[in-house]
Amino acid sequence: MKIIVLLAAAAVAWPVWAQAPEKVEAQKQAEAEKPAATPAKSAKAPKAQKVHRASAAKRQQDARHCLQQPNNDAIIRCAEEYL
Repeated sequence: MKIIVLLAAAAVAWPVWAQAPEKVEAQKQAEAEKPAATPAKSAKAPKAQKVHRASAAKRQQDARHCLQQPNNDAIIRCAEEYL
């Protein structure tokens, strides 16, 4: 019985081991590209943070007033601002 469980666990884990080398290569490529992309991102970082804070603040607000709209399409358009 223990052998069957061991074989079943190995069969389930086999695809994970088979994919590992591809992920390592992808991570190495991403790290190689990272230093070149860092200076460009540093100039845009403050702007992106401001937008993120504004959208996070909007998310916390109450969107129930959108339910007063006349049809479903208008309700959806109004509520999308809070996503």
